Amino acid sequence: MDHDNSLGEFLRARRETTSPDQVGLVWSGRRRTPGLRREEVAQSSGVSTDYYARLEQGREKHPSAQVVHALARTLGLNPEETAHLHQLARTARGRVRRGDGLSVSPSLLRLMDGWLHTPALILDRRLDVLAGNRLGRALFAGMLEQGETNLVRFTFLNPDARDFYPDWEGVARSGLAALRAGSGDLVNDRRLTELVGELSLRSPEFRRLWSRHDVRGKAHEAKSFNHRQVGELTLTYDSFTVDSATDQQLIVYQAEPGSASQQALALLGTVAADLPALPPVPLGDHLQEH
Repeated sequence: MDHDNSLGEFLRARRETTSPDQVGLVWSGRRRTPGLRREEVAQSSGVSTDYYARLEQGREKHPSAQVVHALARTLGLNPEETAHLHQLARTARGRVRRGDGLSVSPSLLRLMDGWLHTPALILDRRLDVLAGNRLGRALFAGMLEQGETNLVRFTFLNPDARDFYPDWEGVARSGLAALRAGSGDLVNDRRLTELVGELSLRSPEFRRLWSRHDVRGKAHEAKSFNHRQVGELTLTYDSFTVDSATDQQLIVYQAEPGSASQQALALLGTVAADLPALPPVPLGDHLQEH
C-alpha cells in the first residue's frame, strides 16, 4: 500500500462522496463536482483552503487532533471512519505498527477445535487466514485447498469466488472496508503493500472499490455461501479481538437454529470430521517466508 499520501487520498475520496445537503450547505446553480469543494470543507472545518489543499496533496500529513475532529464532523464520518482518519494522521497512536502477529496461541487453537458445530477462523489485519478449526477449514476448503490464504485475494482474483459468494459485490465491498479498517496504521508494511499492488494491477474491480476508501471493520454480518459439497447456506459471523495478539481476530460463524443452513452446516460437519484436529502447520506460517 502506498502510504505516502494515504491521508490525502482518504480525505479526497470522502469529500467527493459528501453532498452539500449532507452538511447543511445552501447552494444554487450547477456544480462541476458531485461532492464538496475543497473550500467548502475548509470553511466548515475552520481551516484555510490552502491548508486543506496541502492535506489532500500530501504536503501536510500531521494535522492536530482538533483539526481531525473538525474534518470528520464536516465530512459526516462515523466513529469507525473517524478513528481511521486519526490513524492516518497519526494522532491516535504513539508508534507505527507493522502487524507481525502471525503466531496463533496453541491454547486458542485447541479451544476452537472443540467447537464441533461452529466454523471459526483466525485472521490477521490483512485478512490472511492464520488458522481455522475443522469446520472453518471445511467451509473455506475451496480456497485453502488451492493454497490461497488471503480472503481479499481469493475474492478478486479467483474465478471460483463468484460462485462461492452469491452476493459477490457485497462481499467484495465488505472485505475491502474491513481491510481499510484493520490496516490503517500498518505503515510501510511490505506484505500489505504487495497485496494491494498485486490486486491493483490484476483486478479492475479492486481498483474501483479500493478507490472509495470505505472503512468498516468485521463485527457482525450475515453472509451467504454456495458450498461445492453442501449447497447454499447463510451464516452470521461475529468478530472478536484476541487480547493476547491484538493483530489477530477470531471470526465465528453460526447458522439460524432450525434453518436449512443449519442442516447444511451439520452435513458439512461430517466432511470436517475427516480433517486433522490441528493442521500440521498453521495456515499462515508460510507468510513469514516472504
